[in-house]
Amino acid sequence: MKRFKILTITLCFSVLLMGGISPTPANSGTMDLITTLVDALGITDKQAEGGVGALFNNAKKNLSTEDFNKASEAVPGVDKYMAEAPSTDSDSGVGGLLKSSGLSSLGGSASKIGSMAGLADSFSKLGMNAETMTKFIPIVTDFMESKAGSGVAGLLKGLWQ
Repeated sequence: MKRFKILTITLCFSVLLMGGISPTPANSGTMDLITTLVDALGITDKQAEGGVGALFNNAKKNLSTEDFNKASEAVPGVDKYMAEAPSTDSDSGVGGLLKSSGLSSLGGSASKIGSMAGLADSFSKLGMNAETMTKFIPIVTDFMESKAGSGVAGLLKGLWQ
């Protein structure tokens, strides 16, 4: 019996060392994005996660369901970040001004300005300024291009740049 235990322990240890059982979580790709943002921008994990969540909340509001699903599938666990991102009042600030003036119905640039103002508000609530946001976005779109391809990355670039 003692011999069986030793053999079992040795076998389990060998499998772990050889990588037969992966200890990494399913959202390790997302963690790579968070780590990259933290390292490149000198922000906290919470700011990186909140910023990713804010960007994907924005994408959900502005993309078709089909396009949003393509993007979100490339980022495992993004729902968690979206839920934790600061909420914005879409009827305040520049977005609200555009809406109340009727300019948002013009589409194009006017609605994009309102959308970007909402993102800036979310980033501000996370303690990040507009300059950080402009550095944050290309890191996310480059990540998306590597995970979901240039088509999905192009959709997001169209929203955020």
